[in-house]
Amino acid sequence: MKVLLHVCCGPCAIEPFEHLQSEGHQVTAYFYNPNIHPFIEFRRRKKALKLLQERLPIPVIYEEEYGLAQWLREVDWDGPRRCADCYRMRLSRAADTARARGFDAFTTTLLSSSHQKHGLVRQIGAERASDRGIEFLYRDWRPLADENHRRASRLNLYLQNYCGCIFSEWERFRDTSRHVYRGVGAGESAKPEG
Repeated sequence: MKVLLHVCCGPCAIEPFEHLQSEGHQVTAYFYNPNIHPFIEFRRRKKALKLLQERLPIPVIYEEEYGLAQWLREVDWDGPRRCADCYRMRLSRAADTARARGFDAFTTTLLSSSHQKHGLVRQIGAERASDRGIEFLYRDWRPLADENHRRASRLNLYLQNYCGCIFSEWERFRDTSRHVYRGVGAGESAKPEG
């Protein structure tokens, strides 16, 4: 089966891509992530996927535009539906792309992260598939996450430390005492001045 694999980053793509190939599928990765902010983070994640593509034979379709304005228009970024809207936006585009390009099914590496709302990703993927008349190939790849990270480290790929949107960055780093001052000296923590 021809499968379009929506990918959020290079590290998350490794194991799902190979897992689908081992099942006999012809897999193409698809990078569409208007949620990733700021711009430098978007570029880092796209570059990590391009580096992975150089090291493994992964065909990739890239949506190159930086989608901040579109994401802000389509996502209830200040409300409780932020993640659902974001998943819907990305999985809708993946389903449309898969159908337009003659794929039999689509899926997403969002299913490999324990930080994502797994049930919601699965539900929205199935809804988009039904709406578009294409199959959503569900897999629970969360058990592969640690191996994804180990392999990404060995390949010297950029490993992000938040979901992607500016609000997830804030949620991840709002307690600056745990993050900003980490890693100074041998196990020491720097103290803020003042």
